[in-house]
Amino acid sequence: MLNKMYILKNKVVVITGSSIGIGRETAYKFAKEGCKVVITYYKDKNEAFEVLNRCMKLGASDALVIKLNATNDNEIKDFVKEIVRKYSGIDILINNAGIVVWKYLEKQSYKEIEDQLRTNLEGLIKITKTCLPYIKDTIINIASAAGLEGYEDLTTYCATKFGVRGFTQALAKELKNVKTFVVNPGTIATRMNNFHGLPPEKVAEAILNIAKGKYKAGSGSDINVW
Repeated sequence: MLNKMYILKNKVVVITGSSIGIGRETAYKFAKEGCKVVITYYKDKNEAFEVLNRCMKLGASDALVIKLNATNDNEIKDFVKEIVRKYSGIDILINNAGIVVWKYLEKQSYKEIEDQLRTNLEGLIKITKTCLPYIKDTIINIASAAGLEGYEDLTTYCATKFGVRGFTQALAKELKNVKTFVVNPGTIATRMNNFHGLPPEKVAEAILNIAKGKYKAGSGSDINVW
């Protein structure tokens, strides 16, 4: 059970999908703690460097931007090599990158199905596996309320987020010295939801609280935000 408060200053915190939305706000939270923040983006390069600059102003001890396509094996390997080359290790990995297609299954193309599966689940697993030898403290995987209950027009997305939760629970049984958690946001005001819902800062705060040891929850646990 978590009952010890952790000092995060100078910790290396890797946040995938952190150029916008929940990932961006999470980067800001850890920057304020004096962490070394690794920011990744796929398409939003300008936004990623804006996040880097803001993190440094907020007090990050360092910050790094890396382009990462979670569906590309070589990019995943190069991404981890670059982090290890600069920082030697990773204290906290936050798997936040994800995509959604709001359509009934019969309307989804094979490509739309594949993109969601490969980004949200396969990519997350591969990123975790590749980072695993270097992770010291905590893995936090971002799932969803749609990983707890099925929703119409989100069939494939639900499948990926149920999968993230199962992966995290199983990984917790394998790892002895690294803690794993799942964060399940409800409707959050990000691009995914046309900016309707709770502010993404609420999810970022929960992620930070996990890293700081504020929740009395065992490894593999769900932390719900709604």
